[in-house]
Amino acid sequence: MSNLRLSIAIGDYDRNRPLIDGAVLIDGVDPVFMKLVPEEIFFRAFRHAEFDVCEASLSSFALKTAQGTNPYVGVPAFVSRAFRHTGIFIRNDRGIDSPRDLKGKRIGCPEYQLTACVWIRALLEEDYGVKPSDVTWVRGGIEQPGRAEKILVELPADIRVEQAPCDRSLNQMLVDGDIDGFIGPRSPSSFDAGDSRVIRLFPDPTAAAADYYKRTKIFPIMHVIGVRRTIVEAHPWLPAALLKAFERSKAAALTKLGDTSATKVTLPFVEEQLQAARALMGTDFWSYGIGSNRHVLEAFLKAHHSQGLSSQPLKVEDLFHASTLEVFKI
Repeated sequence: MSNLRLSIAIGDYDRNRPLIDGAVLIDGVDPVFMKLVPEEIFFRAFRHAEFDVCEASLSSFALKTAQGTNPYVGVPAFVSRAFRHTGIFIRNDRGIDSPRDLKGKRIGCPEYQLTACVWIRALLEEDYGVKPSDVTWVRGGIEQPGRAEKILVELPADIRVEQAPCDRSLNQMLVDGDIDGFIGPRSPSSFDAGDSRVIRLFPDPTAAAADYYKRTKIFPIMHVIGVRRTIVEAHPWLPAALLKAFERSKAAALTKLGDTSATKVTLPFVEEQLQAARALMGTDFWSYGIGSNRHVLEAFLKAHHSQGLSSQPLKVEDLFHASTLEVFKI
């Protein structure tokens, strides 16, 4: 019997590279990899279900699951995770001295339902008392005008969302002072270029994130892996095979990262950063699977529902194929 020929769209990250390079194989699969940026993968996946296997936005995945229209089944390989204290930017001339000062402000976001935005709104509400309804959200492209929600969402009446003008990017609106701040998974180009008017809300976002982790033990999950539902129905062994392969790929990447005889990352202080991450979060700081991540997923799904995105509360088991909820041990 020949292997399944599957299209797989994922990001070109160190933890995926052993898979992409063929050093790690997927049992029973002959993969065709496409290395794409998240925005392209998610748009094509959730608008047209173009891929057999793909990296998927956790928020979009939860939204489509709640709607009963998700063409993909989940695999708990969390190929993207990030603390999002780095993702909140403000104008430095609007009297915003603390997160609580965001109340009453106009804040840009690429899409209301983006995973990064869900996590940011959750930390603002839980840690600082800033509810989503306290802010006017302005939705649009970070650098290119005209971006809209990839999935239609119906939000509670108290959530105010405006569409940015069709000829304006959020970055330009931030520079021009038409919005007071911005949240999202990427830095606006004005900040990257050193525009003194645009600063991060948290002066030391690493310290803020470390404090958040110590209190919550949450390392936010951004992306999961999705497998086309119709393929899983025909080949129910596939989700577990994918989880196994992604786990092995991540393990290979971490082994390389830990070999500091010649660092594998073009960045100084890699060894020190790795030691600091292990000291704060343990040796398995980027874990896959449900077991050690249930509390993270439950926190996200609670926030997703409370922010008006999922129409009913979801359980972790609703997102992932049954065969990936537990793994064998020897």
